[in-house]
Amino acid sequence: MQIQTITTTTIPGYRIYEYLLVLSPHQELWDKIMEVKRKFADEYRSEHARWSKPHVTLANFVQYEMIEEKLVNRLRMIAMGVAPFKVELRNFGSFPSHTIYINITTKLQVQNLVKEIRHESQRLMKLNNDNKPHFILEPHLTIARKLQPWQYEKGWSEYSNKNFTARFIADGMLLLGRPVGEMKYEIVGRFEFRNLPGSSFGQGSLFN
Repeated sequence: MQIQTITTTTIPGYRIYEYLLVLSPHQELWDKIMEVKRKFADEYRSEHARWSKPHVTLANFVQYEMIEEKLVNRLRMIAMGVAPFKVELRNFGSFPSHTIYINITTKLQVQNLVKEIRHESQRLMKLNNDNKPHFILEPHLTIARKLQPWQYEKGWSEYSNKNFTARFIADGMLLLGRPVGEMKYEIVGRFEFRNLPGSSFGQGSLFN
């Protein structure tokens, strides 16, 4: 399943990768969300819910593999100036009529991080004029997407009335990558939030 369609002539001989830049919850919460996703998958026959992993997407893009080292270095520099912050999850939301997700109620620091990434890394994430990066300014944690109308209608009828409460500390971000056309993402790099002085990113507190 491709994030984007490559729509213009590219440089022959250079591999193009799909990338996701994400926040990932700690293992215990990861397992809890996977259980929600499996239950949805069983009830509503959604393979996406069954196999996709729990994360909060910050950006997705396609780029030549040869740019990867520069991109990793840039993301590491951004992360060094970011203070760890709390992510609060509460109940469910939807994008009619195709996606059901867990709400994130602490949006501001996620949005600020995405804006900083966009400001500092947009050029490195842009393959060409037809394939620009997507920055996610409405943070959410997907349960299932690309739902058929019946899956969405029945699923949302149930999940709009369900309760879910959790939190995790975002203390780093992950870059995931895969060659275009392949299924499985691999971890390209993890970038720890260190809150070092002198960064252009706002010096937020863990407890804001």
